[in-house]
Amino acid sequence: MSTTAIIVPCRLESTRFPRKLLHVIKGRPLVLWVAERIREQAPEFPLFFAVDDELLAAPLREEGFRAILTNVTHQSGTDRIAEANRTVKADRVINVQADEPLVTRAQILTLAELIGGTAAMATLGTPFTAATDFNNPNQVKVVFAPGGGRALYFSRSPVPFARDRAGQVDDAWVRSNPCFKHLGLYAYQAELIEKFARLPAGRYEQIEKLEQLRVIENGYEILCGVTHDPTIGVDTPEDAVKFEEWLG
Repeated sequence: MSTTAIIVPCRLESTRFPRKLLHVIKGRPLVLWVAERIREQAPEFPLFFAVDDELLAAPLREEGFRAILTNVTHQSGTDRIAEANRTVKADRVINVQADEPLVTRAQILTLAELIGGTAAMATLGTPFTAATDFNNPNQVKVVFAPGGGRALYFSRSPVPFARDRAGQVDDAWVRSNPCFKHLGLYAYQAELIEKFARLPAGRYEQIEKLEQLRVIENGYEILCGVTHDPTIGVDTPEDAVKFEEWLG
């Protein structure tokens, strides 16, 4: 039987926010907020956590979640998922990031639908609403075929570039044009996950430091769906404060 599983890659150390997945918010580490959110939103999918340290595995297992210990030397979340899926053996994998505590059922189901066909990979974009966010290189942009569909490019630069305005855009321009933020939610065919680490690193990937560009540069199709659900990715201590405020 063909199966789809959710695997969440979890790395203990992080540069901008050291050990953020263990950061305590209202009495629970961030990783548990994410775990419980996924279980609540999409209980029909088998759920696993690919961790690189027992410090992450322990709180997850105490709450009944399945944690698979993976090699600490993996360079990407995709590599970590590949190792975990050799145990899980799913035909398709949905990758929810361990720092996305507001992932929604609709987002997960959209990914499951997109990867149900022939595409090797799928992901999501959400419309930008503010020019400051659109110009922020830490907020990745995705350009995809009109009406949704095949991703054409991912970039840290503000694309599409408003040439007639010399790139000087305001909130109204951003809202009225196809300006999409890439969300770090993915789905893959198992075959691509296994191949990913062996694919040659692409030139654009090395320039932009975006691993999804390796997939495009090696000729694979990435489908991109659109979500309007609000999200808070916890990349910094300030983001953790925003999430805690959202909890009320």
